[in-house]
Amino acid sequence: QVQNVESGGGLVQAGGSLRLSCEPFDRGFVGWFRQAPGQEREFVAQISSDSGATSYADSVKGRFTISRDNPKKTVFLQMNSLKPEDTAVYYCGVKRFGRSSFGFRGQGTQVTVFS
Repeated sequence: QVQNVESGGGLVQAGGSLRLSCEPFDRGFVGWFRQAPGQEREFVAQISSDSGATSYADSVKGRFTISRDNPKKTVFLQMNSLKPEDTAVYYCGVKRFGRSSFGFRGQGTQVTVFS
């Protein structure tokens, strides 16, 4: 199995931006999730490797944008107008077409937003 690698996290002031990368991705739905300390992992955004269709959690709509570069097998999460509540470890996962759940193989990337 191919291990997804997340990168791009860091420390940023509220209102700032970061761009996360996930590579390589398998064919299917590629999703970004996040987990804050003491909380469960939650869905952030996903994109179809084939159609490019996207969906977002309400908490990030209008601020985050998920996109893909198929030749490079890389999925990006552009995060703008970051808030302290966006602080979490961000993971990317893949849900193969026809499967019911996402699989996670990377270690995640830490995003810390300070006010």
